[in-house]
Amino acid sequence: MTAVEATGAKHPDAMAPLLAQLDELRDLTRAAGRADLAARLAMSRSRVADPRVRLVVVGEPKNGMSTLVNGLVGSAVSATGSPVSVPVIAEYGPQSTATLVRSLPGGRTERQPVDPLNPAPALRSSNVIRAEFTEPSPLLAEGFVVMDAPGAPADAPTTWSLIAAADAVLYVCDASSPYTPDQIALLQRIRQVCPTVVCVLNKIDRHAGWTDVQQRNRELLDDAGLGFAVAPVSADLHLRAGNDQRRDIESGVPQLIDHLRGYVLARADAVAREAALRDIRTITDHLGLTLRSEAETLRDPRRYNAITDQLRRARSEADELRQRTANWQVTLADGCSELMADIEHDLRHRLRSLVRDAETEIGNRDPSRNWNDFGADLDSKICEAVEENFVVAHYRAVELAEQVTAKFPGDTRDVPLPDLRLEDPGDVLEPVASLEPLGTAKIGVLQPFLNVMRGSYGGLLMVGVMTSLLHMPLVNWYSGTAAALLGVSALWEDRKLRRERRQAEAKNAVARLMDDVIFQVGKESRHRLRATQRLLRDHFTDLAEQTLRSVDESLRAAEEAAAVNSPESRDRRLTDIERSLMRLREIRETADES
Repeated sequence: MTAVEATGAKHPDAMAPLLAQLDELRDLTRAAGRADLAARLAMSRSRVADPRVRLVVVGEPKNGMSTLVNGLVGSAVSATGSPVSVPVIAEYGPQSTATLVRSLPGGRTERQPVDPLNPAPALRSSNVIRAEFTEPSPLLAEGFVVMDAPGAPADAPTTWSLIAAADAVLYVCDASSPYTPDQIALLQRIRQVCPTVVCVLNKIDRHAGWTDVQQRNRELLDDAGLGFAVAPVSADLHLRAGNDQRRDIESGVPQLIDHLRGYVLARADAVAREAALRDIRTITDHLGLTLRSEAETLRDPRRYNAITDQLRRARSEADELRQRTANWQVTLADGCSELMADIEHDLRHRLRSLVRDAETEIGNRDPSRNWNDFGADLDSKICEAVEENFVVAHYRAVELAEQVTAKFPGDTRDVPLPDLRLEDPGDVLEPVASLEPLGTAKIGVLQPFLNVMRGSYGGLLMVGVMTSLLHMPLVNWYSGTAAALLGVSALWEDRKLRRERRQAEAKNAVARLMDDVIFQVGKESRHRLRATQRLLRDHFTDLAEQTLRSVDESLRAAEEAAAVNSPESRDRRLTDIERSLMRLREIRETADES
């Protein structure tokens, strides 16, 4: 690489010993013929060595998110002050490039390279899904992938899709005022999807009282149980600082970058390290069982029967663990049934609450007024309800995995958990059309005029005939007044009936929309929950089969050891086993101490 050498997000010095242990343990598993265990170690190693840490920048419009993204990346990858708003993804590359991802008919996409110095003209196309940039940036070279989310999180489902895939979130607001209750509620929702959040207080150079705002924001976060850091910055001052180090320090951006390195990367390290150590503990136990059985048989062939009897009992237990009647199988089956029922009930409850609120709002006013705004607000609430339902499903699935883990014998911390990640909820509602327009929302001028004339004619004729008995003309003050009153009454009655028809039509439109949402989201929710069930089943079945295979390998090794008659061969093999056991013990002790 020519400009900046990519080093990887996870600290090389911290991860190098762990990678060396994984490599050495993988060599031992291959030597033992355990391809299944070697495959698991390869996956664990790839997680540890994976340098990508996805950092999503979100916030309300005009708060300087795009400017901050450009400051972090060190290049103008995100357009500032532009009416065009699409997701921007910036990652490391030895040269600056820009690629637009466009949508095509039939659900297809195409990638179009554009000028990285001036991508704005191409962005104005209506079918652009996202813009991808590569930059030789020092921050990106460390493994960060910076993503600028379009629009406010409360209004943009795409933003929640990015948050769902993020390793960390930067929530940006300006330093003019403290957080509102809605912003605190939004941060609580973000934490449910991505626990690692850093709050950024931007534009401190424009607001002299930013320190009071920062202190108040910390108090509000503490009261809400959110232990997020609040970092004061001025992204604009950072871009204007150039080589002036003093002004750059005043901008707060270098301190924010240091915090990202020390906090976000540390958490990424911790998650990957814990998963790898859990795999190391499990696999050393599997390999150690086989080697110890063979070693004991070589030391004292007379104990062969006792050793094999013990292993056969262990095999019987391992085989029972694999059966459908095993405790973990029952727990998983019952838990998945309850999970599907509870998540479906939760979704229907959320949507029924939205229907009741929408019908109440429709009943209190004429729905033809601001119908489009009402539909947009309802769409946003539906997206929020679906996203929260998917978050609940994710955390319930994690809890179920922990319950199943507790049914396995031994220390639960040595039982690996499946890699359950919250899937992108943003595409679920794409097939669902928005709220349909009202057919009776507009009427012409002629119809109300005819209604007034019809009511006036009836009043004029009725009262005129009665007053004619008093020898008064058909058209007089009394009949004219009656005509005017009945004409106005007919007009108001017609408006009332039309309003009631619009309200009924609006409620039917909401009901049809909710039917579509329940049909589409319910199907997708069941599909994802079944996929989660299969993932959990396959994961724990693999663990049970690995245990069974380890016992079988131990029996085979004991039988082969008992068949060795030459003392020299027995001593030589015993020396090799003791050397391997010593190394396994060292690896395991290092994992336990970490």
